[in-house]
Amino acid sequence: MRIFTAALGTESNTFAPIPTDWRSFEEAGLYAPGEHPAEPTLITAPTWVLRERGPKEGWTVIEGTCAWAEPAGTVSQSVYERLRDRILDELRATLPVDAVMLGMHGAMVAHGYPDCEGDLLSHVRANVGPDVAIGGELDPHCHLTQDMVDAADILICFKEFPHTDFVARGREVVELTARTARGEIKPRMSLFDCRMMGSFPTSREPMRSFVDEIMALEGKDGVLSISLGHGFPFGDVPEMGTRTLVITDDRQAQGDALAAELGERLIAMRGKTAPPFMSIDEAIDCAISQAGPTVIADVTDNAGGGAGSDATAFIRRIMERGVADVCVGPLWDPIAVRFCHGAGEGAKLPLRFGGKVGPFSGQPIDAEVEIIRCLPEGMQTFAEAPIAMGASASIRLGGIEVVLVSRRRQAFGPDLFSNLGIDPTAKRMVVVKSTNHFYAGFAPIARDVLYVDANGPLPRDLTKLTYREIARPKWPFDPDIFE
Repeated sequence: MRIFTAALGTESNTFAPIPTDWRSFEEAGLYAPGEHPAEPTLITAPTWVLRERGPKEGWTVIEGTCAWAEPAGTVSQSVYERLRDRILDELRATLPVDAVMLGMHGAMVAHGYPDCEGDLLSHVRANVGPDVAIGGELDPHCHLTQDMVDAADILICFKEFPHTDFVARGREVVELTARTARGEIKPRMSLFDCRMMGSFPTSREPMRSFVDEIMALEGKDGVLSISLGHGFPFGDVPEMGTRTLVITDDRQAQGDALAAELGERLIAMRGKTAPPFMSIDEAIDCAISQAGPTVIADVTDNAGGGAGSDATAFIRRIMERGVADVCVGPLWDPIAVRFCHGAGEGAKLPLRFGGKVGPFSGQPIDAEVEIIRCLPEGMQTFAEAPIAMGASASIRLGGIEVVLVSRRRQAFGPDLFSNLGIDPTAKRMVVVKSTNHFYAGFAPIARDVLYVDANGPLPRDLTKLTYREIARPKWPFDPDIFE
């Protein structure tokens, strides 16, 4: 069997002021055919799995380009077309093939293309014809569009948030797409629009039990796969929102009914799935009232959602209140990192850092700092996958220690701090810029985990955003929709 595989993705925050250009892909991960690293990444699991499984099965696996950009603003039209066309040219050069397996995100938006994945899949289908099996892996924070479903045979989202199961889901994509190519199954996809938007972390109830129940349904009574498309609220596109996707073995009516049933259950959970959000002062009060470490997520300045990750409100308030035994990170400031590297470890200097991307970033911090450690390439770990942070530095100002990075990244694992000479387990308070991906790594070291709405560029109250393109009515923008 001949299989073509490639990957293309980013999560596009159409409200963000940070453009996504060619350099964004070069800095985060742009690999020519055959040059993908030995470790899997969040959107390249199908390629990695095929490398592992292909030789055992006797498959001929042809790798195409793999490209990822850190979440930011809308992608340049020319950049998207260049990457898409590169992959399509690679595909055409390998024809005929029995299957195509792609890694994608599902919420990539380019100027002129509100649904990049739907566009890419449609072009792939036009090139390979109706009989070639097409499978794709998606992040659950995707826009599960009808064009995507129409063009593919198999689409599978990660089930976990944090996304610790991206390799497991990649294995499912490879298995089900291969079975489709061999004629062993006839997948039928059923999509249900929940007409709402929400946050659905699987690290807490009720989503933990709901996902466990969904997984128990798979592999029985003709159900091949079930995916929950949480949706990405910071992408203002027509099909943004929460959806359920059921794949059955030639049982369309059954799949339609199950997708609707699961969707209705999600609708009944609306407003009950997200963790409670505190103010900055409420979180500080809670943290100083107990022995640490208390891990606090600054969710509204999460680079993983397209934010600058350079907001200073939290650090400034900690300084104003004189709280000590605190570490914060990662904060994106390539200029401050360069100054730290120039001065060297152990040096003390007046440093201005943070507060550069836009109004939500706040004013920069000016402080006398001590440089703890400088690394030419800072690293952290997520689900055993290494995450590069570029040149990095850690600094100390009073009782606060901060990790500064030159590649915009969210917090994933405690080694974000420990690799830069900071012991998070010894702190009273650990402030991470992340929404929930930090949880798998940090929860084991935390006495408590808190979530804060610090009035950053990713508000928890979505009604604060000005949407122009999304389909209405939709909850919570239209609160009476289900009455």
